[in-house]
Parts: sequence; C-alpha cells; structure tokens
Amino acid sequence: MKRIVVLGAGESGVGSAILAQKKGFDVFVSDMSAIKDKYKKELEQYGIAYEEKQHTESLILNADEVIKSPGIPETAPLIVKLREKGTHIISEIEFAGRYTGDSVKVCITGSNGKTTTTTLIHHIFTKAGLDASLAGNVGFSLARQVAIDPHKYYIIELSSFQLDGMYDFKADFAILMNITPDHLDRYDHKFQNYIDSKMRIVQNMTPNDYFIYWDGDPIVAKEIAKRDIKAKMCPFNIDKKEGLAAFIENENFTININNKQMSMEKEKISIKGLHNTYNSMAAGITAFASGITSDRVREALSDFQGVEHRLEQVARVRNVLFINDSKATNVNSCWYALQCMKTPVVLILGGKDKGNDYNEIKSLVEEKVRALVFLGVDNSKLHDFFDGMGKPTVDVQSMKDAVEKSFEMAEKGDTVLLSPCCASFDLFMSYEDRGQQFKEQVKNL
Repeated sequence: MKRIVVLGAGESGVGSAILAQKKGFDVFVSDMSAIKDKYKKELEQYGIAYEEKQHTESLILNADEVIKSPGIPETAPLIVKLREKGTHIISEIEFAGRYTGDSVKVCITGSNGKTTTTTLIHHIFTKAGLDASLAGNVGFSLARQVAIDPHKYYIIELSSFQLDGMYDFKADFAILMNITPDHLDRYDHKFQNYIDSKMRIVQNMTPNDYFIYWDGDPIVAKEIAKRDIKAKMCPFNIDKKEGLAAFIENENFTININNKQMSMEKEKISIKGLHNTYNSMAAGITAFASGITSDRVREALSDFQGVEHRLEQVARVRNVLFINDSKATNVNSCWYALQCMKTPVVLILGGKDKGNDYNEIKSLVEEKVRALVFLGVDNSKLHDFFDGMGKPTVDVQSMKDAVEKSFEMAEKGDTVLLSPCCASFDLFMSYEDRGQQFKEQVKNL
C-alpha cells in the first residue's frame, strides 16, 4: 500500500489526509506545531494516524509521497532530507487535482487582486445557478471538497507556494492578474524565481482551455513570449485594441470573446477603482467564456459587495474616514490603494518585511500622504526610506496606538488608510487578525 505523509495539519493538510484515506492510502499526518482541536477531532473520526509538536523522521522519511503545507519553506531540514532521498513532494492542490474528474477548475493567481477576483467569479457563477465552490486560499480546501463535498466548478485561489508543488495539475481557466515582487524571502531574493512560480499556472493547458491575463503587465508579456502556451489567450486592458477580450470604450465595460460581445456602463460595476475594473474584467471574461448569459454577468458585477480587509470602508469618525486594507501585504497592493485615494491620507505601514522596495509608492506618498504611522516590531527600514520626505511620522507597537495616533494626526476630511505593505506576523496572527483589530479600535474611538 502506497504511504502518503502529510506535513502540516491545517485546512489543506487535514483535507489532504481525508482524501488520501478515502482513496485507500496508508496516511500519516505530522505537524511541528500544536494541531487545532477541530482538526484533531476530524483526524480521529477518520482513524488517521497523526503527531503534533514534532516530526518523527522514521515515520516520515519512509513515505512514497509527501503532501507539504504551503507554509513550510524548502529550507526546512526535513524537506531537505526528503529531497535528498528523492521523495516526491507535492501540494494539496496537486493531490486533489488527480481526483476532480470532469469538474471545471478555474484557477486565479497574481501578486494582487486574486482574492477579489476569486470571490467575484464565485459570486457570478453561483448567481447564475452553477454548482460552484471556493477553494485554495479561500473557503474549504480543495482536497476536503473532492473527498466529501464534490462540485461541478471549483474556483481556486492559488498562491505561489501552492503552485510550487504542482506538476501534472491542469487549470481549465488560468487567470493571472499581475506579477510584482512579493515573498522574495522565500525565493532566494530572486524576482525571476517568484515569476517562474506564478507562471506555473499555465502548465499542461490545452487549446480547449482559457488563459486570462492583464495585457498591461510588462513582466507577464515577457514571460508569455518565452513560452508556448496552448490555451486560448484572453488579454484584458482599459484601452481598446485588437485582440483584447475585455476593455473600456466610451465609458462602457465590454467583453468580447468567442465572437460574442456584452457591455454595461462602467459606473454600474459595484466595486470601484482601477484595480477593481481589472478584477471585474478577469471575472467577466471567465463567466462569459463559461456560457453564463450577459444579463447574469451584468447583474452579478453590479451587486457584488467586495472582500473583507481589501479597501473596506470601516467608519467615518468626526469627518475622518477609516479604510481597512490589511490584505495589502505587499507594496504593489498599497500602490493600488493610494491610487484610489481622493483626500489627504494618514497611512499606517509596517509589519514583517519580505524584501520590500518602497520606491513603487514613493511618488504617491509624496503626493497624497499627510503623515505616516509605522506599526511594527522593527521600523528601521521604513524610517530609512520615508524619513527624508519630511512627513510627520510616529512609531507604534499596537493597533490601539496606531488608530489613536493616526486619528490625532488626521485633519477633517482626511482618510486614515491601513495598507501595511508587509506581512502581519510580527504583531498579529494574520492579516485578518490585523484588520479585525483595526476595525475594533476604530469603533472604540
């Protein structure tokens, strides 16, 4: 019997273990940290052997195949040992993809915009009455759903870490929003390594599949030129030109694919800002290419509510607007947020730096930002870059202080924007935790 070891017992790991056990494999789950009670109960319910707070090498190195949590880096000693042995190491998505049958896999990646695009596609598909579920970085793990709750359409948000462990997996729709530097600490500080990871989304595609991408990204254009991509190419951009599958013409949002066209007034799209126009284009092309009618696409684009922690308006306190963009864990996300701002901004930045280059937002900070609040354990890199601008700055170590100080520094009519550019793990459990704390503290003002 083939032995499968699952490293990491979070949502993806436990989902993988359940699927592996259902498919008749000898399964063992190992996690260096404590396993959450709800996951322990599930593993026990399914009779799956597991360990926590340790990795017992004798029980792991004998695996025929290892399913690795996306959070475990390649440099982890156990991964190095498995690689030396030649053990095949895959991601949960690769494993689950083997058992999806004729279900349609809509896969979304990119440095920014992927969660909004993923949830928007799901919103359109479900409004149109299709049996669609969210998977990958949002919703329940793909493996869990394939094992116990299968669907006709899987809308899968993919991080570079998940893509790294994918080999034979094939997307029916591959959506690439953009590629900007991110997670470089995991890619040997080489941008090309990260780019190569993102481009794995098009591997194994056939002429029956669709590759949907932003035409304005020079990095994506360069990568496409290097590759022989078999899928139908569906680029989108703002200005109309030959070959685009979506564009804006005379303030009309237009999709043109498979000799069919639909359009709607751009103003009727519910989520605002240039980046959300791109997100809506990617989602609209996917839906239209899937056979969803123009009326259904228009309706869904006009009533979508957006994603929590992404440019989320929290409250207006004494004429100061507070916006939660905690999901902006890289510099390019913050660039999009600042670009949308119409009033002076007090910007809250900081967290675990992943090799950030702040030059991308320099001109927007100079133009739009009144003051800066640095929220992090180590703000030295932020000071080195921003202090020369002559803007008021303050260092804080808690969200309570960040909200109170930013409110003090704001003037009537200003916007306080939490758009940190960084991961949250220095002071918070996750970007969701950071965003929730921001919202709580705003309500306490």
